[in-house]
Amino acid sequence: MALPAIPIVEINLTGGASTFGDPFILGTSQLGFAELASGVANIVDVSSQVQNISTRRERNLLQDKFLSASATVRILDPNGDWNPQNTSSPYYPNLVPLRKIKIEATYSATTYPIFLGYITEYIYTYPQGQEVGYVTLVCSDAFRLLYNSNVTEVTGAVAGEKTGTRIGKILDTVKWNTTARSVDTGNTTCQADPATTRTALEAIQTLEFTEQGAFYLDKAGYAVFKSRQAVYDSKDSVTITKFSNVSGSSDINYSNIALAHDDKTLANSATITKIGGTDQTYVDLPSVNQYFTRSITAGNLLMDTDAEAASLAYAYVQTRKDVTVRIDSIVLDLVTLAYGAGITAALDLDYFDRMQITNESQTGVTLVKTLQCLGINHDITPNSWFTTFVTQEPILDVMY
Repeated sequence: MALPAIPIVEINLTGGASTFGDPFILGTSQLGFAELASGVANIVDVSSQVQNISTRRERNLLQDKFLSASATVRILDPNGDWNPQNTSSPYYPNLVPLRKIKIEATYSATTYPIFLGYITEYIYTYPQGQEVGYVTLVCSDAFRLLYNSNVTEVTGAVAGEKTGTRIGKILDTVKWNTTARSVDTGNTTCQADPATTRTALEAIQTLEFTEQGAFYLDKAGYAVFKSRQAVYDSKDSVTITKFSNVSGSSDINYSNIALAHDDKTLANSATITKIGGTDQTYVDLPSVNQYFTRSITAGNLLMDTDAEAASLAYAYVQTRKDVTVRIDSIVLDLVTLAYGAGITAALDLDYFDRMQITNESQTGVTLVKTLQCLGINHDITPNSWFTTFVTQEPILDVMY
């Protein structure tokens, strides 16, 4: 059974660490700074040997933040080339952690990025009684590198700059490639950096929450920061991709849906505190009377006024004070359903794209919701391709 698109998996075994950013670029901005090997890239296309690909990119509903993207890739290895202990391998001695990997897919003459990151683990298996071994590559995007990089003094950080400007300086401090980022200026003005030792990711995510913006790595591995205004405006984008399970609908069909009706996203009391400020609390009493108190507390934030902290508390609660039936995800079976629009959507949609989902239950009850794409997972074998869209309500209902 033919796959709907052609998966492409490339591994860059060039020795040495590269500046953060696209690990398949070996231009002059990277060579000479952190590239420890020669400028000749050792890129291996393993697409024809790959048996399984699984990728995960999503925003965690409970943690209220974007997660590190991950991937696993299984490569058949009849010659033992991918066994890290094989000194005769053409790839020896470069089968080490943190080599670079890129996953793409080509459909209708267009190549779409799916995942770009780093191999963190080689799991080599030689099943008893079989002639062919295989290696499973466990991979993570550069969130892992930001988590493993500490910052104390943020070079050039001064009071009075916007959150996006400060995030840019944190990326500069850890030598993130300036050509591999898209950073909005931001709406919130920062106070001076606290100059405490923390991970680069923690420092950025504190600013992300202070702004009520969004920080993540896109499918091509680029660092993206969306301002509060951009996050708010995204819920009103005129571009909507429509999905439906109703017979005869012209919308994209899906094979599975996950519905939920619970209190996981509920918040009706928020206490927000900036560094050096006083607690700013907002409570929505009608929601408390309906659902009991559900509080969140966030401190040591970097806005420069208590008034900004109070506005954040209000906007946070207003966005989360009500409970509604959720659509947590839908699944597209790209092989069985074999439709062009569904394949394009599976490969093209990304964070904050709008999706209208229509679900008709077996009893004839119809639910229609307009949501945002906040996760894309792919599970690919030689005979199957399932794409799961993780969906959520807009994460900011009030602009301030």
